[in-house]
Amino acid sequence: MGSAFDTIGLIGKTGDPGVADTLVTLAADLGQRGLKVILDASAAEHFAQPTEAVMKRAELAGECDLAIVLGGDGTLLNAARSLAAADVPVLGVNLGRLGFLADVSPGEMRERLDEILAGRYEEERRSLIHASVIRDGKTISESDALNDAVIHKWDISRMIELDTSIDRRFLNSLRADGLIVATPTGSTAYALSGGGPILDPALEALVLVPICPHTLSNRPIVVSDQVEIEIVLQGADTTKAQITCDGQVNFELVAGDRVHIRRNNHDLRLIHPQQHDHFEIMRKKLRWAEQP
Repeated sequence: MGSAFDTIGLIGKTGDPGVADTLVTLAADLGQRGLKVILDASAAEHFAQPTEAVMKRAELAGECDLAIVLGGDGTLLNAARSLAAADVPVLGVNLGRLGFLADVSPGEMRERLDEILAGRYEEERRSLIHASVIRDGKTISESDALNDAVIHKWDISRMIELDTSIDRRFLNSLRADGLIVATPTGSTAYALSGGGPILDPALEALVLVPICPHTLSNRPIVVSDQVEIEIVLQGADTTKAQITCDGQVNFELVAGDRVHIRRNNHDLRLIHPQQHDHFEIMRKKLRWAEQP
């Protein structure tokens, strides 16, 4: 099949001069192919005098047929939250260590682009979650997350107490350093460090992983992603915590706040080269079966 990618949006890792050479080379290559290139502000900062159009992220999402993100998984997480709703397919070029999401290296970028622009690629959909904070009956903060929403303590020496319900059915009271609610994509991030299971990206599920729970019988729980999770921060008026989405968006919580988490209505369209193997990436990233 032919390529439907005529307009390409470029997004780069902010504040990383190491991105510049690859980004400039990629923009020139795409221009030589006769494709329209749009730069996000994060990409434009790496050009001395960009000749390509420069747009805000929301405008870019509405104009491009494909977004190429240069950086690492963190850069892609940031882009995913703003591109998913526009149904823009995303390709990640990894400029750091091997990534779970950004899996094309700069050395193979041109070859992989040849294949992808010719229509030879694989596409998968990754679910996101939407987290809302309700205080005194009003929604005061909202954010999406591709990896996870984490409610965690503010005071270093104090645990927090959280009451969790699933579809308005009480699940448990948790005294811990916090609670992670992760998508299958996020199951290999903070949730994995907290002892949670690895979920196949195709699963329609969420995993709840307590962080350093006071009661040793507390264990990770996997639930359907069709439910709504409500987490209530308990404690005195002085109790403080935070909710962090994808490790990048933070909002302070106080006692009595209710956090509602549900699956987002939009998925991320993630583009991979042909023969993409998620399990091979896991083996390399997690160093399974390495010989000493």
